[in-house]
Amino acid sequence: MNPTIKIIIADDHHLVRKGFRALLEELDFVEVIGEAANGQEVLNLLRSGKHAQVVLVDYEMPVLNGLETVERIQKEFF
Repeated sequence: MNPTIKIIIADDHHLVRKGFRALLEELDFVEVIGEAANGQEVLNLLRSGKHAQVVLVDYEMPVLNGLETVERIQKEFF
């Protein structure tokens, strides 16, 4: 049995998130633990105790774009 990889999907388009979730959930070793429509929602999920090993982030999102989100994750969680 492979270890489970926990993933958060971040994209401002609902259908993109839904599509990535459907593809990723076909893999036995992946668990999608959250979805976010912008970078601020990603940070809120992580702050609430969601422990993701991978955050799949769209570059162009409202509120916080992908680059700003990754920079804040790095500063706050690493």
